[in-house]
Amino acid sequence: MEIASKYNPAEVEDKWYEYWMKNNLFHSEPDSREPFTVVIPPPNVTGVLHMGHMLNNSIQDILVRRARMMGKNACWVPGTDHASIATEAKVVGRLASQGINKRDLTRDEFLKHAWEWTDEHGGIILEQLRKLGASCDWDRTCFTLDEKRSESVFKVFADLYRKGLVYRGVRMVNWDPAAKTALSDEEVIHKEENSKLYYLKYEVEGEDGFAVVATTRPETIFGDVAVCINPNDEKTAHLKGKKVIVPIVNRVVPIIEDDYVDMEFGTGFLKVTPAHDVNDYMLGEKHNLEALDIFNDDGSLNAHGLQYEGLDRFDVRKKIEKDLEEAGLLEKAEAYTNKVGFSERTNVPIEPKLSMQWFLKMEDLAKPALDAVEDDTIKFYPARYKNTYRYWMENIKDWCISRQLWWGHRIPAYYLPEGGYVVAETPELALIEAQKKNPSLTMEDLRQDEDCLDTWFSSWLWPISVFDGINHPDNKDIEYYYPTSDLVTGPDIIFFWVARMIMSGYEYRKKPCFQNVYFTGIVRDKQGRKMSKQLGNSPDPIELMAKYGADGVRMGLLLTAPAGNDIPFDEALCEQGRNFNSKIWNAFRLVKGWEVDNSIEQPEAATIAVKWFDDVLSKTIAEVDELFAKYRLSEALMLVYKLFWDEFSSWYLEVIKPAYQKPIDAKTYQQTLGFFDSLLRILHPFMPFITEELWQALSERKDGESIMIASMPAAKIVDSDLLNSFEKVKEIVSGIRTIRLQKNIANKDPLELEIMGDHDDSLNSVISKMGNISEIRKTSDKNPLAISFLVGTTEFAVPMGNNIDVEAEIAKLEADLVYQQGFLNSVMKKLSNEKFVANAKADVVDAERKKQADAESKIKTIEETIQSLKK
Repeated sequence: MEIASKYNPAEVEDKWYEYWMKNNLFHSEPDSREPFTVVIPPPNVTGVLHMGHMLNNSIQDILVRRARMMGKNACWVPGTDHASIATEAKVVGRLASQGINKRDLTRDEFLKHAWEWTDEHGGIILEQLRKLGASCDWDRTCFTLDEKRSESVFKVFADLYRKGLVYRGVRMVNWDPAAKTALSDEEVIHKEENSKLYYLKYEVEGEDGFAVVATTRPETIFGDVAVCINPNDEKTAHLKGKKVIVPIVNRVVPIIEDDYVDMEFGTGFLKVTPAHDVNDYMLGEKHNLEALDIFNDDGSLNAHGLQYEGLDRFDVRKKIEKDLEEAGLLEKAEAYTNKVGFSERTNVPIEPKLSMQWFLKMEDLAKPALDAVEDDTIKFYPARYKNTYRYWMENIKDWCISRQLWWGHRIPAYYLPEGGYVVAETPELALIEAQKKNPSLTMEDLRQDEDCLDTWFSSWLWPISVFDGINHPDNKDIEYYYPTSDLVTGPDIIFFWVARMIMSGYEYRKKPCFQNVYFTGIVRDKQGRKMSKQLGNSPDPIELMAKYGADGVRMGLLLTAPAGNDIPFDEALCEQGRNFNSKIWNAFRLVKGWEVDNSIEQPEAATIAVKWFDDVLSKTIAEVDELFAKYRLSEALMLVYKLFWDEFSSWYLEVIKPAYQKPIDAKTYQQTLGFFDSLLRILHPFMPFITEELWQALSERKDGESIMIASMPAAKIVDSDLLNSFEKVKEIVSGIRTIRLQKNIANKDPLELEIMGDHDDSLNSVISKMGNISEIRKTSDKNPLAISFLVGTTEFAVPMGNNIDVEAEIAKLEADLVYQQGFLNSVMKKLSNEKFVANAKADVVDAERKKQADAESKIKTIEETIQSLKK
């Protein structure tokens, strides 16, 4: 194969990905090998690749490709998530742009539009992952809303219902007025907001006077059913047992007492709105208070809002402040900073709301899942995330699993005409259950629940459902591939997804669903901001790969991506990755461009270099193995980077390189190709495309052969003495090169080397080659016409001979002599001062005497050198 002068990623990447696909090299079937299973964190079906995906999937591909080369049966299952809230919002938006309102459509009509959207956009992100080099088993691609996954979801829902773990009831939920659906606690992001604290005057019934209530949400007064005081608060005690009138609403409500009220906050009076505050709801339950829901699903006020009916909650807040002030019922409003919950999906403030929802009891499910992480059955990398996990699992709440959406898994609950409901996996089974209650019922009599299940209710089954382990729990795939090996994900979904998958794993397989969890960091820009489309600070991954090549971008991301730590992304890292590609390419071209002569004996320097690099390679392989075992991938890549750039290119190739236009001996050449083969294999998981291109060019390959299924090189026992000796050789050669630089001596001009002290002569041939040294000799006499340097305790000197201007050197030494004599005089003045010697600390005086001795020694050496040069 002819190697082009420059590496062209565009040509190479498409060619080899097509080759891998054509030869079915990503596909896995159960066999006798050890399985290595990874399930992809399913991206939103209508999403596109962003930098977080790039990092996450690069890491997964590295682990999968390495496992494959370690002889394991690697299976990386790809797929997408139907993303109920996000996808429905996009479909509603597109319909609105066409002048169509969702409310004017039937459910089936809307779902038809949703499937059209999904079919149109659904494959984009998976196609983009191929550009990255992702070696997924595409034959196994799953979708959370496909037939098998949907059947799994309905079976699990029905099973959990029969076990008494799924229940239906009115509860306080987080309501998203934009998406018009309930959210789980984990889908709420709390942000600090600059708002106001309003002091409202509640008239005391039958008396002159007011109870002043402080609130940040005056628009909720329409739902007030009581005012609460702390029974121990002296400043409010005079109103115990009395009633107050809610301003504007003119509703008379009781003053109740409860220790819950913070006597230090505000005025000591708390308005109680059970339908719109989770703590008020608990107070309402305790004191048997009515709950008045004052909001429509879109966050506007309903009929309870009187003249404000139909207005948005925030518009009401502005208007009511004015109206209260005009009525003399607003004492004051002051600036106030508080935390407000926002919907993670739509970024609007959530509204606590009483709502009939479906819930899953979590306490019993959480226990085995907590134990598995605590005892390291499932290991977290980095381990610090165990604390985050533990806190959430120990304080877990029941999961609100219903969503008021049409796109998703419709809850398999069916209501009966006479009241009540049945739960079953299918309508047909539901009818059988219903007929047990009333034999005369038909399918037309059943009305299915309108809500969908939370998207996470399908993805929590992912490691099991991708192998159809819910529907067919004994099939060969689930028996072989489960538990999965590694999960790579972001820490922001540790509760949404990681914890819940572990729970479902123990509930349905009685085993952990994976063995290791690698938490990636967040990709941030140079200013430390999280990359996002809104900020416009995220580069387009496809454009980056077009510019730097997929290998270059993968390497750029990985170089600064230690597990769990945020990644300060800089495009310069991708440039560094591209430059490394060029380095590998040029080194390969250099080696393949050498003429080989079978009649030449292997030079001594090459023999040593081969032994040395073989040991360096083995040492690095062992270190890389250890780093992978600890999931320190970034450090592993840096080791391999240095191995190729420094040890192989800068040292090994330079030692064995033949003289200009001269051939290389066959033995060294073949050994060098062998090293190149090993280096490409080690690099392959990180940089799949260039390594495949060059590995194929190393020798003739049969169709279907690939580096991705070649064996990873194994570490061997190394000669530590040789490694240590060679490090000294590097220092010696560096010392010689420094002298050449200082004295402007060309590399082509040979030099001599004198050694004073201990030295291992066995590597002299390498020193001679790398330093262009014509003669190396040991001596005990210092040569005045030599420039020396130390390596350890041994002095090495390069005689200058014709390379030195004697007169200039004498002038330089004489100038140095004058300086040293002046310095000695200044020291002697101090030491001849009796007061200084008598009063100074002993160590100060000793330091001056040492300066004297050093100066005298230097003066003597300089004088002797000048005399030698003048002879």
